[in-house]
Order: sequence, then C-alpha cells, then structure tokens
Amino acid sequence: MKFIQIIEYRTGRIDAFNELLDEWVAKNEGHRLAVRALQTRDRDGTDTYLNIVEFPSYEVAMENSRRPETAEFAARAAELCDGPPTFRNLDVIGDRTLLD
Repeated sequence: MKFIQIIEYRTGRIDAFNELLDEWVAKNEGHRLAVRALQTRDRDGTDTYLNIVEFPSYEVAMENSRRPETAEFAARAAELCDGPPTFRNLDVIGDRTLLD
C-alpha cells in the first residue's frame, strides 16, 4: 500500500533549508527510497512549509527513516527550523486521477 508522509515545519531560513535539501538529494542520487516529493508553502502561515513525500509502502518509509543519511539531514534541518517538525503518516487508501 502506498504511504505518504507530510512534514510540517517553520523556518525563516528557507533558502538555507533548500540548499541543504538539494545537497541531500544530490548525495542520495541512485538510492533514494521516496517515489515523489513536493515542497509547499502555507499561504496562511508565516514561514510555514509542508513537504509531502510519497513512498511505495510504510515499510519503505521506515527503512528510509532508519538510514544514517536521513538522520543527518534531519539533524541539520532542525538547526534551520523554528521548532520541531510535525509529522503526519498516511496510508493511501484511494488514488484517483481527476484530469483526463
């Protein structure tokens, strides 16, 4: 079953955060476990962002979480954020394409 993790965080340093994210993406080329990732900005929340990350399954997402490079990224990202992130762990129970 597909699995989606939503990570909500606040930062006034989004450019530095994105540099770190780009570094992590390049460093993990060829062995990333996520299928898709979106970064969004909350129009109603100052300096509030959400990353929406899709994995093939919950098990694969947890494997990703246990990787040392993921832990390193999370620690470095936390230094750029204005508090701890909030995680939502979601099993995908429906997937519909709405545009023809």
